[in-house]
Amino acid sequence: MYILFGGDFTRATLVQWVLDEGKIEYELRKIDIINGEHRSAEFLAINPAGLVPVLMTPEGDALYEVAALMLYLAERHQLTQLAPPSTDPDRGHFLSAIFHIAGDIQSEMKRFHFPHRFSLRSEDNAGIQDLAKSLVLSRLSVMNTRLAQRGPYVLGTRFSLADFYLCFWVAYLDRKAVCTQLASIAKLYDLVRARPTATPYLEETERMADAYAEMMKQNPSGVIS
Repeated sequence: MYILFGGDFTRATLVQWVLDEGKIEYELRKIDIINGEHRSAEFLAINPAGLVPVLMTPEGDALYEVAALMLYLAERHQLTQLAPPSTDPDRGHFLSAIFHIAGDIQSEMKRFHFPHRFSLRSEDNAGIQDLAKSLVLSRLSVMNTRLAQRGPYVLGTRFSLADFYLCFWVAYLDRKAVCTQLASIAKLYDLVRARPTATPYLEETERMADAYAEMMKQNPSGVIS
């Protein structure tokens, strides 16, 4: 059985959704990142990078990096409805989207949520956050153009985990502003949010995003170490 180390305000939601979508048995062990449990000796023994989520495989291997975890599970369990196999004509578009989200959107979302990790002075945090949001919006605009050309999903008429991955970050940025500005992203978000398996996860993500934004207002110098 898999063991998933996750919890509130983490990207474990993405992995949980794949596990549940694929009806894969797992145990969730919550890590309290607000109180620094991800920096504890016990957790660092599992993942020395101190990053959450971590997926422990049935063989006892500790894996991390959320995009890799999603792909690993989909491919190991042959969830071809979520990830096209290597021989599928849609595979190239799928991988392009996944790596674009992971490398260009997710990376800037880290600056948006953890500006204190990238600044030497606390007074620079707001500027770093504003720049990160601007960059994410510009990259979402690229995705919006692609969706307008071949949507409504990343793979045209075919849903994949790339759609849920993208919507997760829309929820964590500023979903109302994004959906107001980018019509094709808004259509995708509504479609994904209406999926029975995705609805509870996106609703929870929206709640976590709102709660985190409020904590950031109260603690602009940084909420999570």
